[in-house]
Amino acid sequence: MPGIPGRPTLLYHLYCGLTSVAAPLVWRTVRNKLQAADVPKTRQQERLGHASLPRPDGVLLWFHAASVGETLSVISLIKRLGERLPGAEFLITSGTPTSAALIEKRMPPRTRHQFPPLDTAGPVRRFLDHWRPDAGIFVESEIWPRLVVEGARRGIPLALLNARLSDKSVENWKKHPETARFVLDHFLLFLTQNDKTARNLIDMGARPERVQPGTNLKAMSDPLPVDQATLSDIRAQIGNRPVWIASSTHAGEEETVLAAHSELLRRWPDLLLLLIPRHPERRSEVTALLDQAGQRSAIRSAGDTISEETQVYVADTLGETGTWYALCPIVFLGGSLKEIGGHNPFEPAQAGAAVITGPGYYNFAETFAPLIASGGALQVQTSAELAEAVATWLTNQTALDKARAAAKTCVNTQKTALDAVVETLCTQLSLSSPNSTASG
Repeated sequence: MPGIPGRPTLLYHLYCGLTSVAAPLVWRTVRNKLQAADVPKTRQQERLGHASLPRPDGVLLWFHAASVGETLSVISLIKRLGERLPGAEFLITSGTPTSAALIEKRMPPRTRHQFPPLDTAGPVRRFLDHWRPDAGIFVESEIWPRLVVEGARRGIPLALLNARLSDKSVENWKKHPETARFVLDHFLLFLTQNDKTARNLIDMGARPERVQPGTNLKAMSDPLPVDQATLSDIRAQIGNRPVWIASSTHAGEEETVLAAHSELLRRWPDLLLLLIPRHPERRSEVTALLDQAGQRSAIRSAGDTISEETQVYVADTLGETGTWYALCPIVFLGGSLKEIGGHNPFEPAQAGAAVITGPGYYNFAETFAPLIASGGALQVQTSAELAEAVATWLTNQTALDKARAAAKTCVNTQKTALDAVVETLCTQLSLSSPNSTASG
């Protein structure tokens, strides 16, 4: 391993001490959330480092992702790595029940999922003792100091993939340069989403030769799955009605979407809005907004069907977004009308849709830039602008076809980027062949 990290700083020791003291309270909070999501007790114990599955024989590559978006990108990468390294096994850790459920539905070959250990001594030790990964790839901003330091001390080569740090996080790290340098020095490789993050990591103390600007891994995710039976059923219910989609909407955005839909209904009385809240548990809040707007709705989770009177179909279920995208080529993507950071526009684009977004897509700035420049995506701010964008594509098939083709072209340019990520990981972490590392 090139370079030896310096001595632990006082702040690192303080962090370890405070997290140990707070561990019982943190565990209680985490456990309650998992219980509320009906996660079995044996799986809850994974957060304490107690594995619920055996370690497979041979080389094991470990990916740690934060939540749903990161998990989707990791799944695509594991599939490609699995082809490159046919003898390797894979472990994904992620912290949310939603991401765990998603992985279960889309598990790549030779892969298993666990919840990650709390970043305290006992859970981290038990996790690493059991799994003994041959490499660890942390995704985005998931830098857990003790897990990183302890993993590297055991000789596990570590990478930070798709690295993204908020300006606030960067400033906080810069206030403690010795600790930042100490923690970052345990990574052999940083593959960043953009040049800005690469510069920030170097300014924070990362070794420049280990930092490589890349692209947003989420843009390389596989297309979302489509359930053909559901697709046929919903198509039959919709018939020949015009449709548009508002996907991954957050609190404070549905009001704008419904106002735009009200405006559009004046021109197309039979227009159907397919509304996909980002968090299905907000269904009661969303239905209350529909009642206020005076729009007649059908709720997917309630088993409602789409009738001629239905103006909004609320698709408040998990794992079906790909099916909904296959229904309609006009998609407004939420998380963007507020300062939320946006969501992956390549998911609807891969399904053949043209995309509409608000201005707050900063987490996907590099992804949206070519989409907007090529005409594959439009940016709006108000309900009037949203209604106008939808109306343009409803009335002008040529313009819609052109936008869809531009979006698809942007997607295709990203496919080779995933191969480049695989090559870099294999080279920098010595994973050139299934036998290039030894099982711990």
